[in-house]
Amino acid sequence: FFKQKTAYEISLGLVGSEMCIRDRLRMAQHCSNARKVAELLSTHTELSKVIYPGLKTHPQHNLYKKQMSDAGSIVCFELEGGIKQAFKVMNAFKLIDISNNLGDAKSLVTHPASTTHQRLSEEDRKTIGITEGLVRKSIGLEDIEDIKEDLDQALRI
Repeated sequence: FFKQKTAYEISLGLVGSEMCIRDRLRMAQHCSNARKVAELLSTHTELSKVIYPGLKTHPQHNLYKKQMSDAGSIVCFELEGGIKQAFKVMNAFKLIDISNNLGDAKSLVTHPASTTHQRLSEEDRKTIGITEGLVRKSIGLEDIEDIKEDLDQALRI
């Protein structure tokens, strides 16, 4: 797959097409896993909210259906108990790592209020829906049963 390409192959665009196919397959798996995670999380009573455009409960679900072919790989959920409960759950993950950067092949989790949105005032964060209990997950390519098991065990703590 990663053999050295000739100038002729490059001129035909064959290098780029391989990458497009690989990336399309990768994103399809990310989205499939994320949809299953969102469905699982929506059954958890420990959560006050699950945010994923692929769920019919999402306020912009109809817009997503018009504009996108799939709902993406990011799933957010909100925990009662604020930052303390959010980090308790995040630290309980065994498979899923805490990170400030999302979008890897591996499942990752971040706490937006203390990372990406930390410079905003508490009032501004509240206005845009970034609460102290909000957790953002980037769903990776791991086996879906492993991801679900890790989520379940962390939410039980």
